[in-house]
Amino acid sequence: MSKLLGAWIANHFDDEVRFLQALVRIPTDTPPGNNAPHAERTAELLTALGFAVEKHAVPAADVQAAGMQSITNLIARHRFSDDGPTIALNAHGDVVPPGEGWTHEPYGAEIVDGKLYGRAAAVSKSDFATYTFALLALKNSGLKLKGAVELHFTYDEELGGELGPGWLLKQGLTKPDYLIAAGFSYQVVTAHNGCLQMEVTLHGLASHAAYPETGIDALQAATQLLTALYAHNEVLKTRRSGVPGITHPYLNVGRIEGGSNTNVIPGKVVLKLDRRMIPEEDPVAVEAEVRALIEAAVAQSPGIRLDIRRLLLANSMQPLPGAAPLVAALQQAGEAVFGEPIPTSGTPLYTDVRLYTAHGIPAAIYGAGPRTVLESNAKRADEHLVLDDLRRATQVVARALAGLLAAT
Repeated sequence: MSKLLGAWIANHFDDEVRFLQALVRIPTDTPPGNNAPHAERTAELLTALGFAVEKHAVPAADVQAAGMQSITNLIARHRFSDDGPTIALNAHGDVVPPGEGWTHEPYGAEIVDGKLYGRAAAVSKSDFATYTFALLALKNSGLKLKGAVELHFTYDEELGGELGPGWLLKQGLTKPDYLIAAGFSYQVVTAHNGCLQMEVTLHGLASHAAYPETGIDALQAATQLLTALYAHNEVLKTRRSGVPGITHPYLNVGRIEGGSNTNVIPGKVVLKLDRRMIPEEDPVAVEAEVRALIEAAVAQSPGIRLDIRRLLLANSMQPLPGAAPLVAALQQAGEAVFGEPIPTSGTPLYTDVRLYTAHGIPAAIYGAGPRTVLESNAKRADEHLVLDDLRRATQVVARALAGLLAAT
């Protein structure tokens, strides 16, 4: 079995790389989130490879309300028999904008010294290729298999996934028995952090800088709030997780906007914060704690009016009891390909996988990439994928699927 799959993947690896290059070359920056063109091109490429592709466009009103321009999610299904499990493979095509500092064209998909450079080369258009060619290897292997495999290529991970996998699941378009989702090659991830994102607006009173006593300085109040928020991280460091790979909760302010000019007392400041939650935490309690912290800090600034708006509440992922066969299959296949034991771990990231587990679907995170997310420069300049990691991940996923779908 393994030789058949490995040989097919090796013989078609150049095609897999070209497939990935074509996907990287189409921008999917979110914001602005105009992702339907990438889905259309992906569907064309999948159709050329022999797949029947379902294109599920999310209603424009829902997309715009979420702050994006267009989303079309894709499902490609292949059934080996009428019995047996259905295994879904999910990766997301939306990405953060490239930003500055690149030495390679962000959408050039250039290959240098065995590395493919480009935004989303690692996270997670790489696994569009991993999963597509793993399934192709199974289709062309001649192995006796049962069940089905579905490719779920979605476009809302950066803003929470509710209009990506969340939308497909709520619409009843899929209900797989297992899920493998985009990740990194040297571990099987079985748990991840949750995330609370909030927008905090401080309303003061703008006035001329020559008469500061006539205004209420929202920025000065914001600095007091920032001090309180960052001091809270010392408390969070004492709350340790028992999940390997996850340490403790933490809080970050990622964006600040405010003021109108250098000679004006700022009358309004907006902060956007990110509070990561370890799997042991209760999201409701976390949000209440953060709100109370903000309110207490701002209360020290007379005249400031406060608005707090939740932007995202993503629950953590914890392994479901039924995930054991899936995890074991990935570990066994990984050890065979890499020649070393493949551990399970958690990750401080939050992912779309929680949306599947919330529907009772056992899941694991596994895909193409290095030992750590930082090695690939994911979401930073010069993001890249080592092509050997793509090859090996494709082999691991194909072997794991074959083991789970083997007909007795």
